[in-house]
Amino acid sequence: MYPATSEVIDGLAAAGCDAQIRVLDDAAHTAALAAAQLGVDVGAIANSLVFEADGAPLLILTSGGHRVDTGRLERDLGITRIAQASATFVRTHTGQPIGGVAPLGHPAPLRTLVDTELAQHPVIWAAAGHPRTVFATDYRTLIRITGGTAVPVA
Repeated sequence: MYPATSEVIDGLAAAGCDAQIRVLDDAAHTAALAAAQLGVDVGAIANSLVFEADGAPLLILTSGGHRVDTGRLERDLGITRIAQASATFVRTHTGQPIGGVAPLGHPAPLRTLVDTELAQHPVIWAAAGHPRTVFATDYRTLIRITGGTAVPVA
């Protein structure tokens, strides 16, 4: 198993979540690629996006069919600037590569926002620390295991 995926497995267990890790045949660096391999709607993919928000990491779990409206979130959350994080920033704060960032299993908890659109899907798929690993969960569990805040992000 990939080292970062082992951290995700430990995080899931610590959160009392019995989700099983699924290894995909090919890397899924995007929500569309993950959805195609899983045979699900792209909106059921919890796309893990790390941003730099006033210098601090901000993890946004968005429905795979959405784009994040950073201007809206800046206004709604009182953040001066939300910008796309560099690959180095992402790896430093998550311990995971872009394309495989999981909602948990990071070196330290991240402020997390969870797209309300994900609630429309009874099963949500999230990355598990590597572009080839995912796990299934539901919306309420995703919020619980991440300590996330439900917000519209598009």
